[in-house]
Amino acid sequence: MADFTDKLKPRYDGAATLEAERNSSDINVDELAKHLLSRDGFLERQERVLKVLEKEKLFRKEQQMNLSRPERYHLGLARAKAIQRLVREHSWDHEDYKMAEYLNDEMSPYHLHMSMFVTTIREQGSEEQKAYWMPKILNYDIIGCYAQSELGHGSNVRGLETVAKWDQMKREFKIHSPYLTSSKWWNGAMGRTATHAIIVAQLLLPKKGSAKEYENHGPQPFIVQIRDSKTHQPFDGIVVGDIGPKYGYASMDNGYMLFDHYRVPKSAMLSRYAEVNDETGALKRRGHPAVVYGSLTFVRGQIIMHARLILARAVTIAARYCAVRRQFQDRDAVRDVDEMKVLDYPTVQIRILPLLATTFALHYTGEMMYNLYHRSRESVEKCDFEPLAELHSASSGLKSLCTMLTADGIETCRRAMGGHGYLSKPTVEGDNWMITQQVAAYLIKKMTQAVKDPNAPPKDLTDELFQYYLKNRDHRIPQNVVRGSEIDDQAIVDVFQWRTADLSYRAYQTRVVERKPWTKLMIQLHSLSRAFGEQILVTTFSNSFQTTASSLSPPTPAVLKTCFRLYSLYTLDTFASSFMLTTSIAHDSIYALQDAILALMTELRPHAVKLMDAWSIPDFLLDSALGRYDGRVYEKLYDMAHRRNPLNTVTFNPDWRSEEIVLGSGDRGRCILAKL
Repeated sequence: MADFTDKLKPRYDGAATLEAERNSSDINVDELAKHLLSRDGFLERQERVLKVLEKEKLFRKEQQMNLSRPERYHLGLARAKAIQRLVREHSWDHEDYKMAEYLNDEMSPYHLHMSMFVTTIREQGSEEQKAYWMPKILNYDIIGCYAQSELGHGSNVRGLETVAKWDQMKREFKIHSPYLTSSKWWNGAMGRTATHAIIVAQLLLPKKGSAKEYENHGPQPFIVQIRDSKTHQPFDGIVVGDIGPKYGYASMDNGYMLFDHYRVPKSAMLSRYAEVNDETGALKRRGHPAVVYGSLTFVRGQIIMHARLILARAVTIAARYCAVRRQFQDRDAVRDVDEMKVLDYPTVQIRILPLLATTFALHYTGEMMYNLYHRSRESVEKCDFEPLAELHSASSGLKSLCTMLTADGIETCRRAMGGHGYLSKPTVEGDNWMITQQVAAYLIKKMTQAVKDPNAPPKDLTDELFQYYLKNRDHRIPQNVVRGSEIDDQAIVDVFQWRTADLSYRAYQTRVVERKPWTKLMIQLHSLSRAFGEQILVTTFSNSFQTTASSLSPPTPAVLKTCFRLYSLYTLDTFASSFMLTTSIAHDSIYALQDAILALMTELRPHAVKLMDAWSIPDFLLDSALGRYDGRVYEKLYDMAHRRNPLNTVTFNPDWRSEEIVLGSGDRGRCILAKL
């Protein structure tokens, strides 16, 4: 029978609408895309790898949301294996492999193997350990995971309960979980996939002069085989499994693991920076104790750099859909006109356009974080551990802020799209509020040093800022960032930096001078950490104009400056009380912010679709009917519901008098009951 709906078209042509949107802006999308994504040949690599994945039936995404959790893990492992076969078939390098994972857009059960696991071995293993393990890792002869977080402890690494106790007689370590809360928990790939794990455990060594008493030397990484290489069953003394359904991580086997005095050889302890003496059991350290957190810092840096791409996907979908979607006529129109594009409503713009600007703020901060991480690693390789404190602090604060902006931004985009709102993405790597304590502690320490010696040679930009603050705090004149229609870009940077310095000084006063309990300060300290992160985003965004002005053709540099101003002023308006209480900004500017924000959104509105096009997110990755590049939103939504929904292929029996579920099958729901 012919389906009459095959001939129906939407009232408004989405394709023509997006074409008109793109024609309204003179931004060179290809040029901006290269500016944003040129590192490591990203664009060329994406195009090349995408052509391969699109041909593979296994990577089609139309039906994956209809799968159960066990089926999603099955699919995730099948895809992980397939990518490895494609790597060999097409001679892909590691960046190609990472691109395949990115385009697949499912957390691979192999992901931790080539991120935290291999990074830990590479950075903390001795030369002998690396020579033994790296070939096995790179050839996937073993599959690794990183087991740090526990049921009872996450961000507080010093509080981990798993112990590795040195047995002097046998010259082995006994890894043990003394409490239920000692269970390794949330660790990706550990549940069902990994054969080996990096176990972070408290290192217990005999006290000097005692055969029975032990001293805790803090957390230390060990490489441990946890499953038999042939049977893939856990060894005696290890209990390990998957923790169950996880929001946003259906394809990943996040796991739990406990140990019962499980013995591992001395060589299991990664010994580049720490080694136990065979004869005495004494610990010899090399370098800085913070190197044990190297893998954690690496992943935090990766999260910060990836946040821009995740938020960009949400904003791309929202910008395109809200440009296509129409609701209500303009009430002030003098004649009957078409319904307005949703994106033309200021109430929608105020939710979408500041987030559009945020994607670019995240980009330049991500680039800064990438460079900071690699400079720090180069210093560590030369046994200079000075940059580690700055790296650890920046990565902690920015990871918290960037993922919060991304997660909240995704939800804002979803709500702004009304009834057709889309997808979910989780916050990763623990509570974003808890790790902000580490940032605050670092800033209090830096301010304490600045107060003690305000004329000491500054080691970094934070020292410079704090010294400047101390010299000028008594005669600070609040800045005007908005005067009429004029916006002072340098004043914007100054007020964000001054707020950070002032909040740091207040935290120093309450903690160091007044000696208030830490727990009483935690809300204040979280605000300090967020201010520090926002100051970095604003400063790095501002610094980017030194290169964008010369590398990009008009009007792109001016539009990016509009993004900078919109992100900054929107943040100023959101946290106005904080800026006023720290004497950062003049009252007149606060009152002028809303009009300035409206004017900036008007400037940015014609460029919204093209700006998001520049992130070069293919439809294959976006996997969204609402965010299609061609704008055929309603055609795709109807096709997914009418033609591709497997539920519509089954005829059910809704009569309560019959126990039959599927009409004509005689089934009384036994298949469902068997799964309950």
